[in-house]
Amino acid sequence: MEYKWPYKNETGTEERISCDVLVLGGGMAGCYAAIAAARRGLSVVLMEKGAAVRSGSAGSGFDHWETACTNPGSRVTPKEIAEAFIDEQGGYSNGIAQYICCREGWDRLLDMESFGGKIRDTEDQFAGADFRDDETKLLYAYDYRNRYTLRVWGTTFKPALRRELSRLGVKVYDYTEATGLLTADVNGRKTNTGAMGMNVRTGKMLIVSAKETVLAMSRPARIWLFDADLPGLCEFRPPQSIGSGHAMGWRAGVEFTMMEKSVSGEFSAAGRSYPPYGAGNNHNTWYAATMVDARGVEIPYVDRDGRILKTVKERYLPAPGQKFFLKGGVIDEAKYEYRGPETMPFDELMKRGYKTPFYADLSRMPEMERKVIWGMMVGEEGKTRVPVLQNYTERGFDPEKHMLQSYGTGWKSASFLAQERQLFGAPGGIFHDWDLKTNIDGLYAAGDQLFASDCAGFAAATGYYAGRKAAAAAEKTGLLSPDETQISIEKERIYAPFFREHGVHWKELNMAIAKAMRNYCGAVKNEELLSEGLSLLSSYEEEIVPELSCDNPHDLARTHEVMDILTVSRIIMEACRMRKSGAKALYFERTDYPETDPPEDAHFITIRQEDGAVIRGDVPFGYYGDLEEEYEKRNQDYIKRGGK
Repeated sequence: MEYKWPYKNETGTEERISCDVLVLGGGMAGCYAAIAAARRGLSVVLMEKGAAVRSGSAGSGFDHWETACTNPGSRVTPKEIAEAFIDEQGGYSNGIAQYICCREGWDRLLDMESFGGKIRDTEDQFAGADFRDDETKLLYAYDYRNRYTLRVWGTTFKPALRRELSRLGVKVYDYTEATGLLTADVNGRKTNTGAMGMNVRTGKMLIVSAKETVLAMSRPARIWLFDADLPGLCEFRPPQSIGSGHAMGWRAGVEFTMMEKSVSGEFSAAGRSYPPYGAGNNHNTWYAATMVDARGVEIPYVDRDGRILKTVKERYLPAPGQKFFLKGGVIDEAKYEYRGPETMPFDELMKRGYKTPFYADLSRMPEMERKVIWGMMVGEEGKTRVPVLQNYTERGFDPEKHMLQSYGTGWKSASFLAQERQLFGAPGGIFHDWDLKTNIDGLYAAGDQLFASDCAGFAAATGYYAGRKAAAAAEKTGLLSPDETQISIEKERIYAPFFREHGVHWKELNMAIAKAMRNYCGAVKNEELLSEGLSLLSSYEEEIVPELSCDNPHDLARTHEVMDILTVSRIIMEACRMRKSGAKALYFERTDYPETDPPEDAHFITIRQEDGAVIRGDVPFGYYGDLEEEYEKRNQDYIKRGGK
């Protein structure tokens, strides 16, 4: 029987609208950006490729909010934690966004509670637990003394945000992918005038004129890994979240930084297809599960100073003389000053005679710690509610009796390739100023569009911040007419595969890109490999892209994604050519420049394109100044309104 596409064919038709603030991307950052702008009484349009009620990396939930530094129980300041993150990441961190996240993260949780999201143990399920404050009913994670990370019911958040968007009158275009930015020259400066999109079900074109635009789409993925047989599966982030905002920005001339860091988070959106928290380990969601070896011998936890911890409670407390420790989003290559209680390094465990495989044994933990890991953290974290908690329970898993085997080196959830270190934050992305504005006037960025982006709290805080800054600018800005030539060129670009009857399918190109990136931009790089890789990617653009073909708007959207993956891959290779030394914090090595972290190279390299030419910039660490002073200088209105 011949398959019939179930939606109306509107390919070639268009809808034109205008607004004060346009938000591209309906994930956590985009929803908060739209809410911030709408609260000021402005007209707001949100364009989302999926359905905003569950789209984006936060759509399936998350279990903790790492930077609620101003919550009632916190014993640390936003500046302390932001600076610790910067230090932890060797300077290659986004100080502006980290401080915004630490300063405003609790405000966004209070917003979420007012929208109907769950942030407290209102049913007293964990009453009396060490990690619970019985007065506020807040649940804390990781550092029980300093209490700046909260456990939350993240599966409730996206539906609550969607309801709030409706209540505020935000015009949401679900199932509409953003494809290209519109710009104009205003007094010699490139200025954003809106964006174009396409309905992924009908093929209808959407053209939006906007005074200000917020880019709030995903970080890149499917760069090095892609499995053509399992394209609908992923471990953490949605497989369709592939960095289209980066590609759109590049084509428009947006400036990026840290793109030489392997930006793709492959573990999260391609290739492996198993839930990362479906294995027993001591990482993030499972922290600090009791770990045992193959004989059932318990593996000790040690604190920052190497002292073996005797009790489970000690695993959640700083070492003597240590004010606080970092846990959660920043886990790799932890620095001595902030490292928390951690299981011994794998090599040391082997020297001491422990036998693999390792297992998480929750039965040896206190009841409340067991319950909060299995049933709250596992159940709220991304893609764990059904694949892990529900399915394992239905098949007989009982955390009071059974253990779960760990993957990878024996205690982490999985081993990473050198180019896969981005699941938990700090990839390359858009460079910006203190308003989260890009180098293009009228264009802002938030969440995973930013360089050194992090988790859900980061997305919410930067999204709201960018939204309110864009709204303030829109109140003083006039609407510009879109460039009809740009519109015509973009229409031709995005519809071309649909009108080509026979040709190359998008999966073939995605596989080719991934193979090229593994071969020519892998763990170790040099000029010859990178040049050959860029030449190969250019051949794909010249020979394969003009042959791409698809049968319906859904496949057309998938085709656009792979065209964007190709663009992002070029950005990565170009950035890799610019850094002429190794950088440990960037997981970056070059065989032709073997020196690692020379002082003269310890800075941000920015990259953008203008009329096809790749342009480099160099920016020193700490360019943002004193975090607290610079923030307060620019946000007195927000401070006076009490975080609104």
